[in-house]
Amino acid sequence: MKNNTKITLKIYWQHCLRYKVSIILSVLSAVSGTALNVAVPLYYKKFFDILANAQIKEVALSALIVILIYILILELIEWLCWRVTTFSVTYFETGVIADLSNTCFQYLHKHSFFYFNNNFIGSLVKRVNRFTRAFESIGDKIIWNLLPLGVSIGLILIVLIYKNKVLGLILLGWLILFFIINWIFAKYKLKYDIERSLAETEVSKVLADTITNHNNVRLFVGYAREAANFFLVTKKMRELMAFAWNLSNVFEAVQGFLMVLLEIGLFYWGIKLWQKNLFTIGDFVLLQSYVLLVVIKIGDFGRVIRHMYQDLADAEEMTEILTTSHEITDRPGAKDLAVSRGQIEFKGVNFNYKQKRTILADFSLVIKPREKLAFAGPSGAGKTTIAGLLLRLFDTDSGSILIDGQDITAVTQESLHKNISLVPQDPILFHRSLMENIRYGKPEATDADVIGAAKLAHCDEFISQLSAGYDTFVGERGVKLSGGERQRVAIARAILRDAPILILDEATSSLDSESEGLIQDALARLMKDKTVIVIAHRLSTIMKMDRIVVIENGRIIEEGTHDELLAHVDGIYKKLWELQAGGFIK
Repeated sequence: MKNNTKITLKIYWQHCLRYKVSIILSVLSAVSGTALNVAVPLYYKKFFDILANAQIKEVALSALIVILIYILILELIEWLCWRVTTFSVTYFETGVIADLSNTCFQYLHKHSFFYFNNNFIGSLVKRVNRFTRAFESIGDKIIWNLLPLGVSIGLILIVLIYKNKVLGLILLGWLILFFIINWIFAKYKLKYDIERSLAETEVSKVLADTITNHNNVRLFVGYAREAANFFLVTKKMRELMAFAWNLSNVFEAVQGFLMVLLEIGLFYWGIKLWQKNLFTIGDFVLLQSYVLLVVIKIGDFGRVIRHMYQDLADAEEMTEILTTSHEITDRPGAKDLAVSRGQIEFKGVNFNYKQKRTILADFSLVIKPREKLAFAGPSGAGKTTIAGLLLRLFDTDSGSILIDGQDITAVTQESLHKNISLVPQDPILFHRSLMENIRYGKPEATDADVIGAAKLAHCDEFISQLSAGYDTFVGERGVKLSGGERQRVAIARAILRDAPILILDEATSSLDSESEGLIQDALARLMKDKTVIVIAHRLSTIMKMDRIVVIENGRIIEEGTHDELLAHVDGIYKKLWELQAGGFIK
């Protein structure tokens, strides 16, 4: 995978710019709080110097109380600064997280039909969640760890150099060495964090795939095989995770050793200065306070940097999605589609699936306004592809598709889809109420409109028997409904939408004979005054179409009415009809 760290940080920064005031307030208050934290030990130095050198306790007492008052004031101001920081960070981080989620949602949904076919849904959801969590984690580390660390070290160096140059130089040299080692190590570890992240995603993919197909796993006795496969992917994830964690453990050991050397080195030099009467008891207190401050914050630095790179590795996969160009886009200046008649024309259309398999070759066809046209032919002939091209789920390799003389690539996708209703072979519903699922075809529709459409599609018959009626939630992808019930809901949705162009892709394939009989009159009303494309394997459903076009290997082989096609002695349609219905008719 390409390293997109810089791009990830750029995306985060662009979203942060919307909250400039909150970020500036957060930084200023965090810097002020940190500076006060460094200033307090200076007063403790004076406090202990007075204690060590006090001759008259009464005089010393008043001086000590004054110092304590100063310390109290500083610490109260510091407390206030950190409170401002917490509220400011909460405001801008939650805002950025919400904005990032919206950006991911909007960009992800504009990817093509093929893109979603080639990616697991569970994996995509996990990538979005990781991307936003990574920002939260990185933002927290910058505000609460790196910024205070930088300010603390800068001020401590100034104080120590002012006190004694050698002390300051010892700390400075140690810090340079420490940061260089941390930086090299973190960059080295990044590639393993990316591999670990990919392994975790693979675990999610396998888990999501088996859960989606849990019935197949059970009915085809695949539990042992799937469990063994899942064990292998989790084993790989564990090995990569353990290796990355052990790298951190090794470095933390090295880091701890370096901290011991720093503390001993500074105190050794402090003793040398004390021998020369250049160091007081208060100076040792100051030094110890600063050493503890540096050790605590520096100790965090190694962990923080490693975790930040880990966060960036987690965000990497979503960044890759955000930097992948959309396959289907609106042209600059694309206009809204205006459908007055509903004529559809395919002109010399060629389409190859992923440049590997020819689906349509020099396909040309005119569908007249309000014509009811059916596509028939063997499986894989290209019937559903024709509907997908008309909907711009994918684009042609060459040729054009026109609706009322308007090239569909020159109009907005949204206006195109507003003018076409699709009832697919396997309708997928939202995990929402039946009322909401039907209303999805026309968001402004009233409850009465929804119920009216449901009655026309014969949905009301089964909905009225449910305890919650139209408020019944249908489950993920509509799993609580039968296939026939889902298709009737999809037909009700199309009836409600009432678009001028209608595509029925095996729209009655999941209906039993009784249900199909009930719904034929609904479909007749739905098709009235519309240009209709019907894709069907069951030829009995297209007998009454104005025209039937037979497709084979992406080409038109024959066309005509049902009776005209049956008159062709060696016609493909006649052979298909005899296979499906001929024996029954005889």
